[in-house]
Amino acid sequence: MKQKREEKGMSLREVGEAMNRHHSVIGKMEQNRQKIDLYEFIRYCNAVGANPHEGLDAMISSIDTEN
Repeated sequence: MKQKREEKGMSLREVGEAMNRHHSVIGKMEQNRQKIDLYEFIRYCNAVGANPHEGLDAMISSIDTEN
């Protein structure tokens, strides 16, 4: 998530403003210190201009490699 945000040149504050969330919450989400639901994940992707399908595919792949 952080990589996509940085590729777009956005700060945590900018994403937080776009999502109407405090920037510290966005930082915790990026650091996997706070779980997020699918709705919030999609909102994050929309805020940084990322394709949510790519993110879900990456998560699924990382789970597949754990097993």
